[in-house]
Amino acid sequence: MSNPSPFPSPLPSSSSSSSPPPVPPQLRTAHLDTFVQDRLPPASLQPDTLLDLPTLRFPTRLNCATELLEGPSGPADRAGRLAVLSPHGVRWTYAELLATVSRIAHVLTEDMGLVPGNRVLLRGSNTPMLVAIWLAVVRAGGVVVATMPLLRAKELAYVIDKARITHALCESALGAELESARAEGSRLRTMYFRAEASADEAPEPHPDADLDRAMAGHPDWFAPVDTAATDPCLVAFTSGTTGMPKATVHSHRDVMAVCSSFPQHVLRATGDDRFIGTPSLAFTYGLGGLLLFPLHIGASVVLLDRASPQQLARAIDEFRATVCFSGPTAYRAMCMDPAPYGMSSLRECVSAGEPLPPVTRKMWKQRTGHDLIDGLGSTEMLHIFIAMRGDEAATRPGALGRPVPGYLAAIVDDAGRPLPYGEVGALAVKGPTGCRYLDDDRQVDYVRNGWNLTGDACWADKDGYLHYHARLDDMIVSAGYNISPVEVEATLLTHPAVRECAAVAAPDDERGTVVQAHVVLAKGYTPSRALVLELQQFSKTEMAPYKYPRLISFCDALPRAGTGKVQRFRLRGAAADDGSGPSAELEGAAGDAASA
Repeated sequence: MSNPSPFPSPLPSSSSSSSPPPVPPQLRTAHLDTFVQDRLPPASLQPDTLLDLPTLRFPTRLNCATELLEGPSGPADRAGRLAVLSPHGVRWTYAELLATVSRIAHVLTEDMGLVPGNRVLLRGSNTPMLVAIWLAVVRAGGVVVATMPLLRAKELAYVIDKARITHALCESALGAELESARAEGSRLRTMYFRAEASADEAPEPHPDADLDRAMAGHPDWFAPVDTAATDPCLVAFTSGTTGMPKATVHSHRDVMAVCSSFPQHVLRATGDDRFIGTPSLAFTYGLGGLLLFPLHIGASVVLLDRASPQQLARAIDEFRATVCFSGPTAYRAMCMDPAPYGMSSLRECVSAGEPLPPVTRKMWKQRTGHDLIDGLGSTEMLHIFIAMRGDEAATRPGALGRPVPGYLAAIVDDAGRPLPYGEVGALAVKGPTGCRYLDDDRQVDYVRNGWNLTGDACWADKDGYLHYHARLDDMIVSAGYNISPVEVEATLLTHPAVRECAAVAAPDDERGTVVQAHVVLAKGYTPSRALVLELQQFSKTEMAPYKYPRLISFCDALPRAGTGKVQRFRLRGAAADDGSGPSAELEGAAGDAASA
């Protein structure tokens, strides 16, 4: 791993008095509506773009929807190959998907008045129809703004206003919240669609659910808009776990760059693979794993509109899926489910979205015989940029991995100076993708002198493997000691009573803050003072005593964002208990930090 100083000079000024040079014709935008481009960060605050690898060199004119639907990557006979499937009977070939995409693109441009650069809000569960709509918007030169199905009217109104959404395509069963958001004053040209469903669970169609009818009157071919590779095609909102969601902008080139990075060098999937997973397509982790990556190589993908761990395990068995994208919580839940679902078809399994506890990796290996690929990514970077294949984990226990080929990483202090191996610092990354917030002052916090500061605290060993410590804003400082919530959680998860847990800082008069663990108990265990003491004592024997959770709260479930990430900010300040009253500390605990 390279560890150069990422900030060799002071942060450059974002102002410039000189006029920009004229844009060559081959680089000129195809967008007639330039709202997104006009609100990108100034050049001085944008990340460096590394395109050194041959696979990351793309033509100046590029429409990623064309590349995903028609090649050139993947089998030559892709037109007749299966592209998308669902538990409700949909089995579209690439030719059928392309025809559906083309009809939707005609509806967007001819019936709804879309012009290149317009933002289109997508609202739907993971279905073949949502995939077709995503591709149609991009093929027509629009900018996709996909939203989590769980978002409410207030949250949707924020997205609509921030990205100045002009059009919306919404699953009819999810229309109520969008209608409420539209009542806030937004003027959207909207169509509703009915996601495919079995007869006994089909939602009542919305009175305006006319996308299907509109599609029927249009041809099955739409010539893709000749977009520049740098034209925006996606505005992805962060999950908002640390504040108001930020809108991140990604181009056609960015989309193709992530297709040529992690899946090619780490995942190593082929056109014969069948993908499946749980993350929403509105989450960039799900977008990559369940749309971009399989279509790029001509593989097939199973889309689950309902994706609990049990439903995922059942679908893996039913569809003989070979590549799975999910998170640590789902993998752990499938391991603990006694149902005898067969998952022998799996070949590669990817875990991201949250830190992967070593115990979960071990449980999955014992349950399925397969290793997990661990990955660190972000909405700002579009997808995974640090990863480690499961077969490396045996020799690097607890490591997160190394930079995906095409990316560079450095561990730095607050001033941007590189830190020695073994010291915890901020993770700085640069590569073929990077952070470009839409009209947001927080850009200066994420990008400095071309490097992306991801907000993760890590350390590196001498062989270049990164080890995850925590999110910088989740670090717990107690009596002067830096404590990783990830380590506390990983330790507690090895106790049989703990099904899930999250550790946060709680105020304390003596130590400033102390570790508070919020615990979801496994089946057969009930909250009690005795169990609090048992978990505390267990923690003290498994890690340095100053790290143990002095406060423990039991809960039925952890609060999670639509992406599945734990919302730790909702846990901070929550009252602790021992099953019957205030949480108790073990005798002698006050001297733990001093004696450790």
